Amino acid sequence: MLELKNIGFRTEEGKDILKGVNLVLDDKIVVITGPNGGGKSTLAKIIAGILKPTQGTMCLDGVDITEQSVTERAHSGVSLAFQQPVRFKGLTVKDLITIAAGRDLTLNEACRYLSEVGLCAKDYIDRELNQSLSGGEMKRIEIAMILARDSKFSVFDEPEAGIDLWSFGNLIHVFEKMHKDTKGTILIISHQERILNIADKIIYLKNGSVERYASREEILPDLLHDTAKAAGCNILMDKLEG
Repeated sequence: MLELKNIGFRTEEGKDILKGVNLVLDDKIVVITGPNGGGKSTLAKIIAGILKPTQGTMCLDGVDITEQSVTERAHSGVSLAFQQPVRFKGLTVKDLITIAAGRDLTLNEACRYLSEVGLCAKDYIDRELNQSLSGGEMKRIEIAMILARDSKFSVFDEPEAGIDLWSFGNLIHVFEKMHKDTKGTILIISHQERILNIADKIIYLKNGSVERYASREEILPDLLHDTAKAAGCNILMDKLEG
């Protein structure tokens, strides 16, 4: 369980990005959504330890991790998957998964993690992490890495970004399987309805504040209604301007 108490973040220029965020995250899959610029990615980076909050505290399973570095946070059991996965020149897929696991893996173990994310292990295990891999392939390899870490708390920042429709469909299946198998919590930042549909709970973050935090059944119909209404207004404005 991750508990955020009065988390705030202010830039050096004095702009408040997050304002008094209070959350208790202990469901299997939680999705953060909301308008662009609302503070979603900043919150993800604070949870991962890339940024330090300018106010508030964070506790993971009752342990204060507020001042922990990225490395210390990773050792505590927090993982972050970036919007654009990092490509490490010279490393193979097996190298990356082994490093993530923090121990020597057998070939069969490494292949099993790739198979869990829908990749044919024999085609990828010895591939280098370079430009020959597509965005969708890199996303799934990064998820395999997080599976190997067996994290208590995993954060995915817009995992659908930059991947094609076919890869996105496979990504949904991977998250559905993770929901079934994981013992920890998965936090996903996304606008996509198909990702929102697999959430246990949804957080609506706007202007740096949590406006709503409720079960999918409670919040999703309102979000879809508001989105449809906004889309209808935009179409009407286009017709009037035309």
